[in-house]
Amino acid sequence: MALPRGTTVLALPQQDGADTELLWAGFELPAHDTAVADARRRVRRQLRRWAFPADVCDTAQLLVSELFTNAVLHSDSSRISCLLHGGGTRLRIEIHDQGSETTVPLPGWATPDDEHGRGLLLVDALSEEWGVDRTEDDEGRVVWVELGPIST
Repeated sequence: MALPRGTTVLALPQQDGADTELLWAGFELPAHDTAVADARRRVRRQLRRWAFPADVCDTAQLLVSELFTNAVLHSDSSRISCLLHGGGTRLRIEIHDQGSETTVPLPGWATPDDEHGRGLLLVDALSEEWGVDRTEDDEGRVVWVELGPIST
């Protein structure tokens, strides 16, 4: 079933086992610079609903802002989606683009006068792990970060 763009999806906790993903939510926005602020708000709102600690909400919001901005600026996408996965003591954030770029984004070094180039350094410093994968249909990339361990 296709959902209208901008729809947030929430899955309730499952009882299958301790390592089972407990929570997930996602949304899709147009690949415009104005969508970055909307993505930050949606992530903060969802993590507050799930009762994540304020510091985790702040970190997740910053990471989403950096990764969503990178997808807007550096992919040829018309839309970008964000998925949040919570389970156990971890939070995983995935930013999906439609870009055809085959290179892997890497942290760079910016000079004091550079306006850009520090985002992935922040991602690297603030996340437990992060990486980049091709989408299953090979029609874009997924840049993901994991935060944890998290105590609620």
